Amino acid sequence: MSDNSKHEVRFLLSDVDGTLLRPDHSLSQANMDAVARLRVAGILFTIASSRPPRAMRQQVKALGIDLPYVGFNGGNIINPDGSLMEAYRIAEPAARTCIDLFTQHPVALWVFADDQWFLMDPDGDYVEHERNTLGYEPVRVESFEPYMDRVDKIVAASKDFDLLIRLESELNPLIDGLALAARSQRYYLDVTALDANKGKALLTLAERFGIDRSHTAAIGDGGNDVAMFHQAGLSIAMGQGEESVRREADHVTGTNLEDGVATAIERYILPR
Repeated sequence: MSDNSKHEVRFLLSDVDGTLLRPDHSLSQANMDAVARLRVAGILFTIASSRPPRAMRQQVKALGIDLPYVGFNGGNIINPDGSLMEAYRIAEPAARTCIDLFTQHPVALWVFADDQWFLMDPDGDYVEHERNTLGYEPVRVESFEPYMDRVDKIVAASKDFDLLIRLESELNPLIDGLALAARSQRYYLDVTALDANKGKALLTLAERFGIDRSHTAAIGDGGNDVAMFHQAGLSIAMGQGEESVRREADHVTGTNLEDGVATAIERYILPR
């Protein structure tokens, strides 16, 4: 976290679920209007999500984004034409370690690879929720073995939020230097490649845009957003985010039910 609020913001990177979107995954008119005002002011805007890139296209289109955007927590950076600008995949030993650990606990286990969502149990926790979020169907498999050398993201989903906190703490030392585990929501523990984090993605995009990090801003609600808070010149947490996330940000805005993004853009980003 840094306190560079006195610097003019020239680039804002925003999380999607729990931030731009309401709990029902809708995009409010207030948030769309605020993003449009950024464009008028000449401030660059794009999005970063734990979602697969194919599940972000609707938001990219609705917000009129014509810049690269970030999927899989930074695992993929996608050019506006849909081609890959950068791809970071989980090292195979780390992928095996994660799957071995998760299969020992009562969590739903998902693997994202080859632009698909693979699972073994279609009735697991949050499968229906994820289906509604992504807008496409999972592929049921008997084994994840065929995809182990090219995994973009692994997810443990559970209604036992405390279990995911414990698994996050237990897993990170086991994959240290190879991959990173972070909760994108209270009910999702995401594992991505070591370089697949929103902080590195923010720096990569800022360099591409020719913008110093002191003139960047980031907004989000989850543990996986803290990495970009640490790199951005200005960081803003959503009001409903966990306290551990809020305390890492320079400012806290309203919740995603209160159009907190629009409030933050007006209060902290747009020139006075």
